[in-house]
Amino acid sequence: MEKRRKIKNILTVSGIIILVALIFVGIISTTTSKPSLKEQIWDEAMTKGNLNAKNYYIIYSDLVCPYCIAFENSLVENEEDFEKYLADNDILLEVRLADYLYEFGDSNPINSRYSAEATFCAKSEGKFWDYYNKAVSSVWNDFFNEDGKAGVTAMSKINKDYWINIGKSVGLGDSFETCVREDKSLDEVKSAAARMAEARVGMPYFKFNKFTQSGYNLINNYGYVKSLLNEGLKPENK
Repeated sequence: MEKRRKIKNILTVSGIIILVALIFVGIISTTTSKPSLKEQIWDEAMTKGNLNAKNYYIIYSDLVCPYCIAFENSLVENEEDFEKYLADNDILLEVRLADYLYEFGDSNPINSRYSAEATFCAKSEGKFWDYYNKAVSSVWNDFFNEDGKAGVTAMSKINKDYWINIGKSVGLGDSFETCVREDKSLDEVKSAAARMAEARVGMPYFKFNKFTQSGYNLINNYGYVKSLLNEGLKPENK
């Protein structure tokens, strides 16, 4: 009887030890596990590259921000080389775009909202990248290429037609125009801007793996852009 009691006590203590060990392992795995890329992505339609990539780059942008456009137009102008760069270095790129300057900027430019709404309307029709690339190129060449930051004033004189015409140039039709004119993407745009504010980002804001930078200058130099991209590939920023 006494022997059985001892065996029972040993088994009870062993069970408790195993249970505590399992709980400890569970806590460790919970605190150290990293969310998958799919869990981190805001919107898969605004990504480019391998969804299982080793490197994750994010650009926070507003299409009426001259500093954002200066950086992004360098990528658009060198699209073939840039896409090869993403593939060669196993990078997933995500663009997080919203009407950030309208919601939280000092001058609240209404075209910040119009541009974001149009981009989200294009996204809903599966043409995010077509629209985004064309919009970046158009805004740079129409307003910022020669006038720099002063182009913001000229932009204040345009309306939704400008953004709608960009859509037409990439094959978007009546449903896209209706979406823009009737503000059908506005809730989604405002939600993205609120998430940007929660993340406390500036404009533009880059997160290339662990490397982050807020702001940019107005030089349109792909070599300099590549140097920033390369920062995210350094061992300390992986």
